Amino acid sequence: MLLKFAIVFLLLALIASLGAGFYFLMVDQGNPEKRRLVNSLGLRIALACTLMVLIVYGVGSGQLKSNAPWERHAGAAATGSENTDDESTTSEQP
Repeated sequence: MLLKFAIVFLLLALIASLGAGFYFLMVDQGNPEKRRLVNSLGLRIALACTLMVLIVYGVGSGQLKSNAPWERHAGAAATGSENTDDESTTSEQP
């Protein structure tokens, strides 16, 4: 659950950084002495990389799972509707 909160926090921070970058772009009007827009872009890139790493970690560790309907059906079709009990798959020998 902590991973999901971290992902939501990073998404909100990305949106805030995007808004700050837009504000700096409008206020500074291309002033070469002010590097606030470049710093905002650097922060946004760092946040996006961190977000991607967290998502890859979450999927790899099994903490994040997809609930897409096509993935559930594909998994059921791949395994089939066979009974996976050991008793039903083994044949009895006299």
